[in-house]
Amino acid sequence: MSEIKKNILATLAYFDLFNYPLTMDEVFLYLPEKCAQDEFEYAMRSLVIERLVYKFGRFYSLKNDYFLVERRIAGNIKAKEMIAIAGKVSDLLIRFPYVRGIAISGSLSKNFADEDSDIDLFIITAKNRLWIARTLMHFFKKFTFLVKKEDYFCMNYYIDEQELLIRERNIYTAIEVATLMPLHGDTCFEQFYATNLWTRNYLPNRCLRLTTAKAVKNSFFKRLFERLFDNRLGNMIDNWLMRITAGRWHKKMEMKKRNHRGIIMAMDTGKHYAKPDPKNFQSKLIAKYTNKVLQLLDSCENSIAH
Repeated sequence: MSEIKKNILATLAYFDLFNYPLTMDEVFLYLPEKCAQDEFEYAMRSLVIERLVYKFGRFYSLKNDYFLVERRIAGNIKAKEMIAIAGKVSDLLIRFPYVRGIAISGSLSKNFADEDSDIDLFIITAKNRLWIARTLMHFFKKFTFLVKKEDYFCMNYYIDEQELLIRERNIYTAIEVATLMPLHGDTCFEQFYATNLWTRNYLPNRCLRLTTAKAVKNSFFKRLFERLFDNRLGNMIDNWLMRITAGRWHKKMEMKKRNHRGIIMAMDTGKHYAKPDPKNFQSKLIAKYTNKVLQLLDSCENSIAH
């Protein structure tokens, strides 16, 4: 089997983990290696003829199941509604002190949502003020529970301008970075993308988007608050909040507390970041993906041999 066919199958296998069929253009963008467009299209047609890939209209999948296409179409429609809501949420959250950039992440950034979907947000803060910003935002989130809107404010990944580089470098993080949908912080996200050009090693056909995020306009209150804590006291408070929050999450992880979806709660923390613990989901997903690709290619090779 040719390398291009193996790459196509590997790409479809990744999204198959999420039961998400792809268009031909999407398959090309997520390929792990560069190739000529005509060679790619020929390989796609061959895989369909060989019934290693199934084609439903403009969608391609490893599963012969049209329901997945219907699910994706419905999810794309739902995502459009939620992205509009995320825009309004972002307009509110960007007003918080030290917040420099906000983007949609997770499944919604891939244009998919269902009835159980949250609005996952990726937040960039001013350097050395991540924990003040995060504490203020999560204190506000407690009030959203009163009106049952907490799913609109899932601020689960924070980094600051001091450390824009995403530490974990793998297919999962590359796709997550490449599919972020910046809403606020145009210059901030330009710097973020310039710092994370390593994603091209995993997605050479996909350029990091030229950000269409809105420019940040700081209010008088935001400027005043930041000026008051732009000193040693601010440093002390930020460090104290980091220690308090990290300690609380450590206890949650020891007790194996679960969220409303039954997922064990775990967070990785540092001075310049607060994010879901990679060991809790990311590592398991990559292992599952690697095994799936190996089994798929082995099955194809055996089929060809016979």
